[in-house]
Amino acid sequence: MQSPGLIDLQVNGYAGIDFNGAALMPEALDHALRAMLRSGVTTCLPTLITADEVTLVRRLTALDKAVAGSRLGRLMVPGFHLEGPFLNPTPGYAGCHNAAAMVPPDPDLLWRLTRRLTRPILLLTVAPEMPGALALITAARARGIAVAMGHTAATGDVVAQATEAGVTLSTHLGNALPQPQPKFLNPLMAQLAADALHASFIADGLHIPPPVLKVLVRAKRRLRSILVTDATAAAAAPPGLYGFAGQTIEHTDDGAVRVPGTATLAGSALCLDQAVRNVIAWGIADAASALAMATLHPAVLLVPVLAHHGIALSPAAVTWTETLQPESVTLDGTQFSAG
Repeated sequence: MQSPGLIDLQVNGYAGIDFNGAALMPEALDHALRAMLRSGVTTCLPTLITADEVTLVRRLTALDKAVAGSRLGRLMVPGFHLEGPFLNPTPGYAGCHNAAAMVPPDPDLLWRLTRRLTRPILLLTVAPEMPGALALITAARARGIAVAMGHTAATGDVVAQATEAGVTLSTHLGNALPQPQPKFLNPLMAQLAADALHASFIADGLHIPPPVLKVLVRAKRRLRSILVTDATAAAAAPPGLYGFAGQTIEHTDDGAVRVPGTATLAGSALCLDQAVRNVIAWGIADAASALAMATLHPAVLLVPVLAHHGIALSPAAVTWTETLQPESVTLDGTQFSAG
C-alpha cells in the first residue's frame, strides 16, 4: 500500500532534539528529521511555543538557521508553526506554556518576530477572545499565515467572529481546557459546532480517551479532522527527562509526557504513524481515511499559504506494510528505508 508522505502540523521536537532550543544546530535537526522520515513523515512544521519576545527571536533565528544548514530541512520544512504567545494565560487554558510570557495579540510583535526569517511562519495559534485578536488574525492572513485557535476560552460568538476573520483550524482540540467546564456552553462545543473549522487531534490515547476521540471526529467529520503529534524531544526516544522550551519534561513509562511531579501534559511522545494506526485500531477510521487525516487533510490547510509564499512541497510517498508500518519513504526522488 502506498500513500503521500505524512504531514505533521505541530511538532515541538523529536528523537531527543528540542526544536525550541536557542542552540539548535543543523546536525541535530537532521537527526530529528531522519527519525521522522522513519515514521513516514515527509513534511513538518517545527513548532515554537510561548516565550518572551527576545527569547522567541533567538529560538526562531536558531531554528531558521538550522533548517537552512541541514540536509533534510530544505525538503521537509516549508515553514514553522508559532503556538503563542497570543494565548489565554488563565490556568488550565495555558497548559504547560509560560503564562507570564503571554501577551495580547499584536500584529507589530508578529512582524518583529518573523521579519528576518528565511522561511515563513505558516501557521499561528491564537486565543481569539484576547483583546486585539481579530486584528492580528486579519494581519496574519494578509501575510500568508494560516491561523488556528487554541489554548482558548472562546464562546460561540467569538468562534464565529474568528472564523469570519479567517481562522481555519482548532489546535489540538479537546486539550488545554481547565476542568470542570460548563456542560454545553464551552469552547470545545463551540469549536465542534463551527463547520468552517478543521480540527487537529493528538491520537495517543492520553490527551483524549479513544471513545471521546471517536465522538469528536464524528462531530467534526473525518474530512475536517487532522492528526498531529504535538511531539517533543521525547518522541522516538526512551522514557526519561528531556528539555522543552527551557523547562524539563518527563517521558514516563506509560508513554505520557508531563511536567515532572504534576498531571499536566507537556506535548507528547507520539509518532504520526502510530497515530494513524491508533485511529484504525480504535474503530474511528479505516486505513484510507486514517492516512488522509495525516496527509490530504493537512495539505488542504497548507495549500493557500504555500501558494502565497511560492512554496511547493517536495514530492513524497510512503510504502506501507500490511500492518501499516512504514516500509520505505521516497522524498524528492530519493528512497529512504523506514526500518
